[in-house]
Amino acid sequence: MHWLQSTWASRFNRFRQERGHLFQGRYQALLIEDAAVLGKVVDYIHLNPVRAKIVPAERVRDYPWSSLDGIVKGDGRVDDLGWRAAGRFGTDEAARKKYESYLIEVGSDEARWEALGLKGLSKGWAIGSSGWRRSMAKEFGHLALNPGLESAQVNELREGTWENALVRMLEIFGRKESDLATKPKRQDWKVDIALRIRKETGASITWLADRLQLGAPATLRGYMCHRRKNE
Repeated sequence: MHWLQSTWASRFNRFRQERGHLFQGRYQALLIEDAAVLGKVVDYIHLNPVRAKIVPAERVRDYPWSSLDGIVKGDGRVDDLGWRAAGRFGTDEAARKKYESYLIEVGSDEARWEALGLKGLSKGWAIGSSGWRRSMAKEFGHLALNPGLESAQVNELREGTWENALVRMLEIFGRKESDLATKPKRQDWKVDIALRIRKETGASITWLADRLQLGAPATLRGYMCHRRKNE
């Protein structure tokens, strides 16, 4: 995608005798939880020209580079994602018109964009519920190396990697998740797990102290130092 964007921009600028960036940002491929979230993403895309003040909300269908006009007309050549979004209202002509009316209504009220989750959907690495994102973070923790992500998103992905390491360590030590809620909090095996996860993944002391239920971060740091001295 880097080659495609840079080549296209270079040739476009030569043809138009222009200079500078053609694309606003890096190419992104975001994970999407399910059809309901996908519908929001399609709505977000259709409302982009309204958000950019290119067309008013009541003329959202007039934007020439949108699939919305084809959806409302019932053009079968329109992309499948657009049809899925419109399909929430049905498949006949009246339903497609209803979808257009919905976009006009939402586009006319910026406060509703945030209430409906139609803001900031072009950022990050995954779009969906927090539980689903945590689950995906475990699988895609390596994406934390992506320089295009914001710090909060990088942290979320890193925590997924740390969580995977914890699951593996509990298995190695023959323990269960419920065993973490010990009294007293300090247990040698928990400190050993903290040391191994820290060494393998660089997990933060704050996360380890909280996840292993070992008290304050400073307390865990003391446990770990004491453990290392006695090895």
